[in-house]
Order: sequence, then structure tokens, then C-alpha cells
Amino acid sequence: MLVANLQKELELEVWECLDGVTDPELDEPITDMGFVEEVEVIDARKVRVAFRLPTYWCSPNFAFLMAFGIRREVTSLPWVIEAEVVLNDHCFGDRVNEGVNSGRAFNEIFAEYCDGARLDEVVETFLAKAFDRRQETVLLGLQALGHEPAGIVAMTLGALRRVEFSGEEELRQLPRYLDLLMAQGLATEDRDLAFPTWDGDEIAPHELRAHLTKLRSTRINMEFNGALCRGLAKTRYKEVEIGPDGPQLIDFIAGRVRPREEGVAAS
Repeated sequence: MLVANLQKELELEVWECLDGVTDPELDEPITDMGFVEEVEVIDARKVRVAFRLPTYWCSPNFAFLMAFGIRREVTSLPWVIEAEVVLNDHCFGDRVNEGVNSGRAFNEIFAEYCDGARLDEVVETFLAKAFDRRQETVLLGLQALGHEPAGIVAMTLGALRRVEFSGEEELRQLPRYLDLLMAQGLATEDRDLAFPTWDGDEIAPHELRAHLTKLRSTRINMEFNGALCRGLAKTRYKEVEIGPDGPQLIDFIAGRVRPREEGVAAS
């Protein structure tokens, strides 16, 4: 029982660390998107993570970024000495799995299997979209609190940290925005402006409305893609949340309920 409890605790720790891996196109954790199929801890030392994507032909760029992100987060746990990442049901699965588990550098694997594409350019594009989406949420939150454009664009990093948000989305996105802001060196000191553009430019008060329109366009595109991914995944894997009354007729017609295995009696 003690060993089983320890294994469950370690598996939970792995699941929690995987929250740090996002779908690069959507800026949403792969755990929230339902991409992670299985987490297995072996001998409290080795971790195996299996994941899948909504379609058989999802972009190899996304697959590689998520696979290496999984490996990075899992191997950051101090007790992990070996990690295996397995991408299932994907046209590039064998190459992704060989690449991520080979021990070779991400840049080398990515260029080899993606027609020489430069990793830094791909990552930069995704990070810029994530930055825009996170920043829009925080800006809209400040507007909802009554802050005027001049005060918002002049707000420092230190002042932003002192703002008390109450909205669920603002509370979720603020630390993510701050992390990316500082990781990119766009604002690192309390006196730095809290809302530069991705290119590091200042926003004038009269430009804030147009800036928010641009950010909104990015968010809508990402939300549409996210809804599409979730729908494709549900359709592909025919999964459904069964309510307290059990599956309904439509669930059987649509093939969303797996047939009972032979020899297993109804509960």
C-alpha cells in the first residue's frame, strides 16, 4: 500500500509539472487540452508520458515543441533519472519519439526532420502570440477596474504587481504574462513599463485602443483554433463524460461508449 501511495503521489507531481507545457499555437496547457494520455512512474525513478494530438496530421512543429517540452519539465523533477516521451497516433510519431528520446539537441532534431526550419523563428512566432493574448487579458482587466488609458500605458511593473484583480481569467493570466514579460527582458525592474509591445516599443495613450484591437484579433484566432482542436479530439477519440444516469442513446449511436469487454459483467 505504501509503494502504491508513493507511486500515485509521484504521478500527481508529474501531472502538475506538465501544466507547464503548452500547445504552442493555443497557449493552453496540454493537460487542459486533454493531450496527455498516460503518466507512468516506474520504480520511483523513471517516468513515461504518452500524449496524443487532435488529428493524425497535426503540425510536426507543434508535436516536436510539445514533446521536448514534456521531456524538459519531467526531467526537471529532482527524483527523475530517466524519462520517455511517446507521441501516439500521429503521422510523424516515430520521428518525434526517436528525436525526443535520443538525447540529441532539439535544434538538431528539429532541423533534420522539418526541412531545415529554424527553431528560434518558430518559437518566436508562438511566443509573440502568447504574449499578445496574455497582455490583452491584463489590459482589459485594468480597464474593467476603471483605469484610464494614460494611466495604463504609463503603469510600471511594480505598480502592476500591486493591482488586486478579481476576475478568474485575469488572475490566471497575470502571472503567465509577468513570466513571459521578464523572460524576454521586456520588463525586469519595478520601474520598467509594464505594457510594452512584443517589439519593446512604448504604447501611447491614443494608441491603446488600436493596440487592443490587434490583440483581440490574435485571441479570437487562438480561441477558434482551440475550440476546433477540442472538437476534433472528441470526434477522433469518441470520448464523452458520462453523467450520473449513465450513457444516453446518442452516445451509443455516435460510438462514444466503448463496448464492454467479454467476461465483464454489468455493474
